[in-house]
Amino acid sequence: MAGERGATRIADRVVAKIASQAAREAIGTLPPGASPPHASVVVRHDAARVRVHVELDYPGDIGGRCRQVRRSVVDRVRECAGMAVPEVVVQVERLHPATAFAPEHGRTR
Repeated sequence: MAGERGATRIADRVVAKIASQAAREAIGTLPPGASPPHASVVVRHDAARVRVHVELDYPGDIGGRCRQVRRSVVDRVRECAGMAVPEVVVQVERLHPATAFAPEHGRTR
């Protein structure tokens, strides 16, 4: 019987790496100077609880970007690790200005 042959356990750090990559792909291009997303994970009974730390550009739809990250993490962890993901907390660590400050209009040459 298959159940008597053993079990596969996927380490928390492996699931965290999967979640980090999924978040990175969901965010797309990182703002200049931003650190890539990183995740921490707790796995219990084939379910992963994930916390993802991200840096985003501003102004922008922060809530929408966080929803994209959550969806991507849930889908990828389910697909790659076969785990349910009942909770994904997206923590925005830092906001980066989307454009560099331009010189005042009257001062160009």
